[in-house]
Amino acid sequence: MAMTLTQQRVNFSGTAYMASAIVACVFVFLPGVVTIRQEVLLWRQIREHPNDIIIEKLQPDELQQNPSKKVEEPKKSFFVDIFNKPPRGEDYSILQAIFSIDMLIIFIATLVGLGSCLTAIDNLGQIGEALLYEQKTVKTFVSMVSIWNYSGRVFSGFISEILLMKYKVPRPVLLSAVLFLLSIGLVMITFPFSGSIYVASLIIGFTFGAQLPLVFAIISEIFGLKHYSTLFNCGQMPSPIGSYLFNKELTGRLYDREAKKMPGLGGQKNKVCKGVQCFNLSFKVMALATLIAAFVSVILVVRTKEFYKGDLYKRYRGDSYMKVEEEEKKKDTTAAAK
Repeated sequence: MAMTLTQQRVNFSGTAYMASAIVACVFVFLPGVVTIRQEVLLWRQIREHPNDIIIEKLQPDELQQNPSKKVEEPKKSFFVDIFNKPPRGEDYSILQAIFSIDMLIIFIATLVGLGSCLTAIDNLGQIGEALLYEQKTVKTFVSMVSIWNYSGRVFSGFISEILLMKYKVPRPVLLSAVLFLLSIGLVMITFPFSGSIYVASLIIGFTFGAQLPLVFAIISEIFGLKHYSTLFNCGQMPSPIGSYLFNKELTGRLYDREAKKMPGLGGQKNKVCKGVQCFNLSFKVMALATLIAAFVSVILVVRTKEFYKGDLYKRYRGDSYMKVEEEEKKKDTTAAAK
């Protein structure tokens, strides 16, 4: 971020570019220190508490005892299985997940949220031009969007995890908050003021990055991991649909309509629109749609409130892990008593 802003005002030499690249590489590989440290701690923990091997005598199956006896299972209807869903957190089939109300809510939230973000990001250059910003300024806030995008991904990931682990706050709460924040960013483009484009680009880039980790985590937690590779793509599917509807069908058409009203352009095909009115109506519609999607996502918060109060990761932990955890709790209790 600092380099992007500095390059807009200062001419860099070859040595300066090399030095900045080295600094950037150091920051990129710095998180690896955390990974190495965690691996060392895990290795020490395993060495101190080796896994207990438990051998259980398996009981012979009734069918193996009586081979002549055949068990006929009643045939279930294909559609009955779709709507006979397991509890949240268990492994859903693909169709069970797709036809669930929870997935419908996620679909609406991502269609509007990601679609609005992509539309705003694709049109940031034209928005800056329409609001009469200098070309250098437009390039600055357009290039900054990717930085805010990354910040949103990191922030939403660890903040939602902290809120969930410590305070049992459902992860969809943060998704609703992100959508509410996005609607504010879209309103700033609808009713611009001095420097509002900087704040709007920050909010839009940040919320775009924040939505994806939240959506993917919610899908994995509610519908299980058995078919996650497919359901993962279902979570991304609304993004291009929303982008097409908001970008081409809404913003593109309204922009062209306002551009035709511009005086002195004659019969030009690629007309350029200048003024607040170029994106006013389209971003009003997107801001309202995002606000509605935020309220819809609150329904998911209410539906999953009890689910997120439980231990989400209990089913993925082995017996040895649970024993180590219990021993660590006993040590902490003994140390506190002393």
